Formats: sequence, C-alpha cells, structure tokens
Amino acid sequence: MEKNTASTRMQGFLTLFDYHTTFFAKALDGISAENMHNRLNTQANHPAWLAGALVQQRFLMASETGTGQRQTGEDLFKNNKGIQPGVQYPTNDEYLKDWERITPEARHALVSIDDQKLNSEVDTGGMKMTYYDLISFTIYREANMIGQLALWRRLLGYPAIKYD
Repeated sequence: MEKNTASTRMQGFLTLFDYHTTFFAKALDGISAENMHNRLNTQANHPAWLAGALVQQRFLMASETGTGQRQTGEDLFKNNKGIQPGVQYPTNDEYLKDWERITPEARHALVSIDDQKLNSEVDTGGMKMTYYDLISFTIYREANMIGQLALWRRLLGYPAIKYD
C-alpha cells in the first residue's frame, strides 16, 4: 500500500486513516440490527447513525477525486443531516460494503493532495478553512466516531473492539 504522499504533512494523517479503515469494521462487528438503532432512552446518536455519518464523511473525503460515488444511505446524511427518529438506517453490511468501496478512493485523495491544495481555502457551508484544516478535522472526527461506536459496544453489552 502506498505510503508516500504528495505532501509530507499528510503522512501522519494517512497512518491514522489506515487505522480507522480497519477499526470501523471491528467497531460494528456483531452488533445486531436492533441494537444499531438503540439509543438507550437517551438523546445520543445511535450506532446506525454514527456508522452512516462516518461512511458519508469518507465519501465526502473522496469527492476530490470526482467520481461522484454515493453511499447507500446518502439521503439520510447529506448536508450534515442529524439523526431522524423512527427512520430505518442501512444495515451494517451495507455500511461495510460502502466503506470498502470508497476507502481506496478516499485514500488516493489523501496520498495525492499537494501543499498548494492543502493551503487553499475551502468553504464548508458557513465556515472557511484551509484544506489542511478540513482534513485535520475529518481525521479527528473519524477517530471520535469510531470511539463512540466502541463505547456503544460496551454500553450495549458487546465485547470491546479487538485491535489485533
């Protein structure tokens, strides 16, 4: 797997991206469809929403490559749409297939982005930042959401994520 990046500033992000790639499947492993929608009588985002929002974020990351791929549940997540009560979200299998389909494209985007692009400004819909800052936030958010899924595993009575 390619480890050289067009910008040396992306090398650490690429390492984290590769970790997140494997951790996502491990975070979903064995969680039932019923528990994916369980909010434990709280206002917290349930695992199905967290998983779909994470997949959507990978599709957005890959949008730089311009192929126009979309995740199965895109309508549930586009434009940063929040959780919708009473909605049946895609299955873990659908999320994992989408994740596997888009990850090589998103990885290629990270490998190929250069310093000029990283320093350019992007408007995220109300907030302007550099691409570098956007990628920093995106990688942080992936870790955050995988951590939330790991916590939900324990709260719902599943074993902890296996990092082997």
